[in-house]
Amino acid sequence: MECMSEDPQLFTSKNFPSLEEDILYNLLKRDDLQIEEIVAWDFLINWGIEQISGLGSDRTDWSEDDYEALKGTISQFIPLIRFMDISPADFYDKVRPYKPAIPLHIYEEFKEFYYKKTLSKTEILPPRIGKLKIESNLINSKLANIIASWIDKKDLNNISSSDKYNFDLLYRGSEDGINSKSFRVKCNYRGSCLVLVKKKKSTEIYGGYNPIGFTNSNRKYPASDSFIFSFENGEDIQNMKISRVNSKCINYAICEQHNNGFNFGNTFYFTGGHVFFGNSDIYDNIGNVSELNMNPIPEEIEVFKVTCVKKK
Repeated sequence: MECMSEDPQLFTSKNFPSLEEDILYNLLKRDDLQIEEIVAWDFLINWGIEQISGLGSDRTDWSEDDYEALKGTISQFIPLIRFMDISPADFYDKVRPYKPAIPLHIYEEFKEFYYKKTLSKTEILPPRIGKLKIESNLINSKLANIIASWIDKKDLNNISSSDKYNFDLLYRGSEDGINSKSFRVKCNYRGSCLVLVKKKKSTEIYGGYNPIGFTNSNRKYPASDSFIFSFENGEDIQNMKISRVNSKCINYAICEQHNNGFNFGNTFYFTGGHVFFGNSDIYDNIGNVSELNMNPIPEEIEVFKVTCVKKK
């Protein structure tokens, strides 16, 4: 099954329409299925048509009973399709024509998503993680994929799979020492970086994206793409929070100081063996990400060099 999920050409194979139901179900359920979501949808429709004797691909010849037959054939697979990862144009051209074969409440909810960008009330699966991998002890590939979407400035309602970024481990506090000096030795002048922090006696993960990297200077840097975030734990995709730079405070987004490890606008910073959350207006709604004026002792800190390997 894992080999099948890594070979998108299987979805265009002549033998694929004969795939057994349980195999197809488990394949579409996989988060690491490495195909575009619209390709998965196209295949599901074609597979469903092939299962119905005498049903051709020309919809102009279909009756209401034909649509009902298709609906009955593919209904169990519909919740496995990540409709939110399908573009509005593809939804209109390739999903909308099969509206009679889709449960009405699911169709209407996702239509509302495309019009209003409101999240579906139906339980939805997370974006597929594609080929994105991260060598982290704190978060899994799903959360790394969410962070990659945030780097692309996609909001919580528009997360999609991405393999355009590499996350290369630079620093791990439990191995390199949880102190500012070790942090600087490993992370200075390495380009864009992702910081992850887990505090002691908690499952919560905090982090920040520094698009300009860390230097050995004492000054403030503008960084309009910087953001701070939190997860309930290393696998949580329901309670994630993000705080982006206030548009009026971009010039103060990154504060470089010798005695600090990282410092996101004096809002989220590491110094003296503690992580601090300050009451600053440089990042919007920081109170949503963390309790203010908190200074937890970190159990672990990880830093990754972020490299774009594909054009946006």
